[in-house]
Amino acid sequence: MNDEALLRYSRHIMLEEIDIAGQERLLAARVLIVGAGGLGSPVALYLAGAGVGCLSIADDDVVELSNLQRQIAHTEASLGQSKARSAAATAGGLNAGCEIRPLETRLVGDALLAEVDAADVVLDCTDRFSSRFAINRACVDTRTPLVSGAAIRFSGQLAVFDPRQPASPCYACLYGEHGDDDALTCAESGVVSPLVGVIGSFQALEAMKLISGAGQPHRGLSTFDALTGQWRHFALSRDPECSVCRRH
Repeated sequence: MNDEALLRYSRHIMLEEIDIAGQERLLAARVLIVGAGGLGSPVALYLAGAGVGCLSIADDDVVELSNLQRQIAHTEASLGQSKARSAAATAGGLNAGCEIRPLETRLVGDALLAEVDAADVVLDCTDRFSSRFAINRACVDTRTPLVSGAAIRFSGQLAVFDPRQPASPCYACLYGEHGDDDALTCAESGVVSPLVGVIGSFQALEAMKLISGAGQPHRGLSTFDALTGQWRHFALSRDPECSVCRRH
């Protein structure tokens, strides 16, 4: 790192758990963010600011007026633009040294598998079960750590799945591979705006820990009730009958 980088990341370097070695790991890392909406916005901004070397942001949607209530990577000037490109521009404005790749498409099949395989960590910031199932399968197949977040109404949750660890469950161990996409969307159910910031920031933190080696990655499932301000934590174990990870 040069003097400018040492100054930019000085608050990380001051932390014994990160130090120069951890920051250098962040600078060398490749991260895939799937979804540039409410969760993906704080994830992209915090990881760009933290100095992640390469961020790939995938989203095939465009910015609409109703998004601006919570999707802080976008502005009124972004209306009608690609969410991936809008989020990439905002994140790039925080850190020009971060390579940011907007992927203006819905990643599926071989394209999804290739992007997941190229990443050190994947962050699932989508709001549909079908997308989450596909991302989970790709992460299990490539042994790529997955940080999964969700937020709806006043409820949020986060889990980290690390296929590199033999005892780690996967997303399908928790939910199977059955779910109603329409019942999960904010458009159908609503969401309080700061909640996505809470969960998205939690996702960014866990990704940074996985990359830098600081602390211990999150284990189990954490849920947050925004109406009471209470967190709950549940232990998760691998399902020996899981249709996804039992193959590995």
